[in-house]
Amino acid sequence: MKSHFLIDRRTCLKGLGAALALPLLETMGWADPAKGKAVKPPVRLGFMYMPHGVIMDQFWPANAESFLSAPPPALESLKGVLDQCLMMKGISGVPIAPFNGAPHALELSTWLTATLPDAHQRNQINIAISVDQIAATYVGGLTSLASLELATMPQTHKENQEGLNEGYYSHCSFRSPTQAVPAEINPRSVLNRLFKKDNASGTGHQPGADALERSMLDLVITGAKDLRRTLPQNDQHKLDEYLDSVRSVERRIAAIEYRQKEAALEAAGLSVSKRRASDSPPIEIKIPEGEKRSEYMQVMCDLNVLAFQTDTTRVSTYIGSTPNGVSYPELGFRDEHHSQTHHNNQPDKVDKVAKITAFNIAQFAYMVKKMHSLREGDGTLLDNCIMMWGSGLEDGNKHARENLPFIVAGRGGGSINTGRFLAETKGNQGDLLTTLLACAGIPLDRPIGIATKQMTEMTVRL
Repeated sequence: MKSHFLIDRRTCLKGLGAALALPLLETMGWADPAKGKAVKPPVRLGFMYMPHGVIMDQFWPANAESFLSAPPPALESLKGVLDQCLMMKGISGVPIAPFNGAPHALELSTWLTATLPDAHQRNQINIAISVDQIAATYVGGLTSLASLELATMPQTHKENQEGLNEGYYSHCSFRSPTQAVPAEINPRSVLNRLFKKDNASGTGHQPGADALERSMLDLVITGAKDLRRTLPQNDQHKLDEYLDSVRSVERRIAAIEYRQKEAALEAAGLSVSKRRASDSPPIEIKIPEGEKRSEYMQVMCDLNVLAFQTDTTRVSTYIGSTPNGVSYPELGFRDEHHSQTHHNNQPDKVDKVAKITAFNIAQFAYMVKKMHSLREGDGTLLDNCIMMWGSGLEDGNKHARENLPFIVAGRGGGSINTGRFLAETKGNQGDLLTTLLACAGIPLDRPIGIATKQMTEMTVRL
């Protein structure tokens, strides 16, 4: 349906200093297209990480033919969008000599750099600019946030394998060789960062009227009603869906925080509700370390989706967890992830690692499926994204790095040939990252880290 006017792509709903970015509507355009060319949404890059590798025979498809019809257990949650995914077996990680005693310090820090730290300055951060920040440097000026860095756990792990700086254990993003980019673990802070009213201006701020105590949508509702009246029916429906999704994220974040507050009061011996003495106390929600980890991770995934849908940023990273100290009571056991990866083929430990892997991929699948459900331009939001899930180790039992697990979802605006499993890929981590940047339209003057080529087998041949 054509409109007699076009809304500027950067139009926001505003009220009392709050600004809420909008998704792409039919009456919007991303930019002025070249003459005779259709408007095309931009490509977004997202990276989601899990440490310690996988149980290989439960992760890799049996063969290329069974990938779509009979995926392995770890990929069950991706059913329905496997045709939007690409898997490649045979991508090697960065050889870690002379840091052979530091597998966990290097599994995350080399994941998006494909580079080893400087061996002569081990106690200081000195590695390479990560691919997400290379992309952010190129496209970040087109959005309000150059990049979005998320994590499930605080980036405070303290260990010094091979004398390496502790920052290598919990950071994947590096703005410069010597500057690690901190990730945000608080969903309220992420929501505020994406959509918060402008406190810097000193206008419109009211005590207690933050994003969770007074809904952002309540602050901008008049603008929403005014805009809605001017839109065609399809755009009205899309606007309503979008505002509902923002409201849903707000409520879920508020519910998480309410349960945390209630549990803290209960632990302090204070009554928080009219319960009988025989009733069990409220469970304590330890985010990110305790029950309902999936709820927390899915809220963060939704925030990532909103950031891409509204073009608030085009680059994101999400560290699902970091080495050591992570448990998954939601899965029915409290054993730490790291300890179970050293399983020596003991069936109970292998089973737990497999369940942890499937759990983390399920959170990735949740995000990918949501992107696939959102219309954008002539396709879906996922069509215009490149989302990579992976780990910096092949096998946590032996700390192997010869065959790293990766899943790429999204067609990158038509540049990636999905729906395939390539069982005999020849390449390394740097080759993969270099190719992903090229698919996203990011120009490079040199390959990433140890890269020697682009992996043309993963791209669409024009």
